[in-house]
Amino acid sequence: MKKVLVTGTTGFIGLHCVNQLLNKGFAVHGTLRSFDRKNEVMDALALQNTSTENLSLFETDLLDDKGWDEAIEGCEYVLHVASPFVLSQESEDFFIKPAVEGSLRVLSFANKHHIKKVVLTSSFAAMGDTLEEKDSFDETDWSDPNKKNIRAYGKSKTLAEKAAWDYVTSNTPSFSLTVINPVAVTGPSLSKDMGTSNSIVRQMINGQIPATSKVHFGYVDVRDVATAHITAMLSNQTDGERIIVSEKTLWMDEVATILRNAGFDKTPSKVMPKWVMQIMSIFKKDLKFIVPLINKRRDITSTKAKDLLNWEPISAEQSIIDTAKQLQDYNLA
Repeated sequence: MKKVLVTGTTGFIGLHCVNQLLNKGFAVHGTLRSFDRKNEVMDALALQNTSTENLSLFETDLLDDKGWDEAIEGCEYVLHVASPFVLSQESEDFFIKPAVEGSLRVLSFANKHHIKKVVLTSSFAAMGDTLEEKDSFDETDWSDPNKKNIRAYGKSKTLAEKAAWDYVTSNTPSFSLTVINPVAVTGPSLSKDMGTSNSIVRQMINGQIPATSKVHFGYVDVRDVATAHITAMLSNQTDGERIIVSEKTLWMDEVATILRNAGFDKTPSKVMPKWVMQIMSIFKKDLKFIVPLINKRRDITSTKAKDLLNWEPISAEQSIIDTAKQLQDYNLA
């Protein structure tokens, strides 16, 4: 039975990867920052009727070597999903050090243990986070980590991905590398960790947002992101590739319309003018990144995902509705 190490087992994407791998007959080694969350993983998988007989959990830290030898021992593949992402946090120390050092630590141990393939979870933020004056993005694009307007999260993902590619170029490791770059990830969670992007849906259906802003984002379902990781892991065609996973781009008011049409009546129907958002951003720091995006079209191509992964994703509309329904079921809406 082939073994796969999945980092960030408790995370929104990581737990979906674990669930799918176990159901496909793989043995899984999963990492946790603390064993205090072990039951969270086990209970979530039990609710999916997923057997945990072939799941082993290990306590590791992205900033410490302790535990990594044991976690990776006997594995053939690594899905490195773990990385901090919190909308309200803008500290570079919070994001960058664990993202960059953690990625290099995982790659170093993967090389030491002769891993065949590493799939790294990056982000579209590593491609389009510095707001270049263009309206279409693909895998050739990179965010500029030296620009003043880049978010700490976007900077961390850019630097971590660049460090990973540099490691492969400089070391000729045992493994091949594929990078998956998701856009905003929606869809149902397997645990109470609803995912950062889903918090926007939650605020909309709760009536916490009085009006939407005219912002253009890409959306993809978490189940498809997990599937993309596993397909890339098993395919030699993806070696050395960075792959955007995005089902489609939508304006925020289009997302609101989807939710209202699905019966979520508290979802805002008005669009907030840019000047209002500029004033609000003075008091709400997490809005500062949004303001420069207002009224800017940003199309995102996912041709490579369809060509290399035979990707047939769930529609963004269905993913957004599934998110809202689960939030309602969890009494979070």
